[in-house]
Amino acid sequence: MCGVVGVLGHNYVAQDVYDGLVTLQHRGQDATGMITYDGKFHVRKDLGLVKDVFHTRHMKRLTGYAGIGHTRYSTIGVGAKDEIQPFLGPSPYGVMIAHNGNLFNSQELKKEIFEKDQRLVNSDSDAEVLLNIFTKSLSKQNPTTEGLTPDNIWKAIESVYKRSKGAYSVVAYIAGQGMVGFRDPNGIRPLMFGKRDNGMTTDYIFVSESVTLDILGFEFIQDIGAGEAIFISEKDRKVHSKKITNEKHTPCVFEYVYFARPDSVIDNISVHQARHNMGVKMAKKIKAAKLDIDIVVPVPDSSRTAAFSVADELGLKYAEGLVKNRYIGRTFIMPGQQIRKKSIRYKLNAMPLILKGKNVLLVDDSIVRGNTSKQIIQMVREAGAKKVYFASYYPPVINPCLYGVDMPSREELIASNHTVDEICKFLGADHLIYNDTDDVLSSCLKENPKLKDMCMACVTGKYPTGDITEKMLEEHAYSRACERDRVGDEAFPKEEMENQLNLTI
Repeated sequence: MCGVVGVLGHNYVAQDVYDGLVTLQHRGQDATGMITYDGKFHVRKDLGLVKDVFHTRHMKRLTGYAGIGHTRYSTIGVGAKDEIQPFLGPSPYGVMIAHNGNLFNSQELKKEIFEKDQRLVNSDSDAEVLLNIFTKSLSKQNPTTEGLTPDNIWKAIESVYKRSKGAYSVVAYIAGQGMVGFRDPNGIRPLMFGKRDNGMTTDYIFVSESVTLDILGFEFIQDIGAGEAIFISEKDRKVHSKKITNEKHTPCVFEYVYFARPDSVIDNISVHQARHNMGVKMAKKIKAAKLDIDIVVPVPDSSRTAAFSVADELGLKYAEGLVKNRYIGRTFIMPGQQIRKKSIRYKLNAMPLILKGKNVLLVDDSIVRGNTSKQIIQMVREAGAKKVYFASYYPPVINPCLYGVDMPSREELIASNHTVDEICKFLGADHLIYNDTDDVLSSCLKENPKLKDMCMACVTGKYPTGDITEKMLEEHAYSRACERDRVGDEAFPKEEMENQLNLTI
């Protein structure tokens, strides 16, 4: 998961792009970048948060009426500077591009691009792969002096669809020609389109979440559909759109569980309302378990909505028993396991005043590796809780994600090889409850009846692209493990699990 924003304006767009990146910081903390255009391209990219990468001296140089920005959460590569988006290509005209998602055939495509297209992909980023496929197709169409037509754009995107496997939402700008945004054939990763009247002309924006539109004062026009593209021609500012493929629309459900901000609406589904619905479903299971609960405590921030709904449904007291340090990022999307584990104690602190002597129900969005949950439960016990129950409003994660979430292998997914009782024992909880798959799916689809399904491959094993084999999953896990070895990262605490459970992993 990453954050993408592209603005085609009339003057200095860097401030809008910067502000947009700030609203999307939760989608990626590893690195950030921006490219603008005013007859020349101006680039600023670096590792770190938006506020740390862009200073006044950089913003002064990022001049132009078109710009694309990106916040990075790495699911491929090792987090090197040469992997930071957006990417820039010299022809035709000059193209900048950024994307959110993951191509699981990127290594295969890199080899193919070098051998068949005679182009070198110089980084481990799949965004550079997309750039080469897109620009190669545009160049082959021999643009005239009149420039590129919408049909030229559609053919280039068709080429991307034919060769790329995975999930991706793309924003690209072609110098002097216009800006384009498109989603993968299944619409797994989000992308939306908006506009703003500036008094002289209209500014246009492509962005990952609706919250950016709200804060920047853009009017929402539409979510770009699965396999759909929108192109704004620069010469006449006319908006062109085309549905290029007709695959089933299956957006990622994890957006609503964890990634997206609660004040966002994606594919006509309110993230807040979806989490509320999940909490209501969760409450029924907790009630059936007949637990002696004194207070319901959310694991901040993403689980607050669901936790409040659980407390409300059960008539229990809701309390903020964990205080979050707002200057520490989201631990799930930290780039390495060692960093992730170390950051949990810095991120949260328990309040004995709230927890001491209480039977506490902790509500969290999910359990992926188990490290965060284990440390939080231990923290709550140390604060004096008598009993600690744990509720995850997302089902057990048992399969890798090849679509943009950093869950590369079953080995590091605690639920993949262990029962609920074994997980409960490892976490140190007195009781563990999960929501069911149907509960989560119906919580989202209830808000948009036009959607019939969503990607839940990490819990069901049903990959919507229909082209993922067990061999691919093994190769992806091996590739990611090799990348982690290069940076000295530990993927999963195997010895810790074996010692505590006396199990073979």
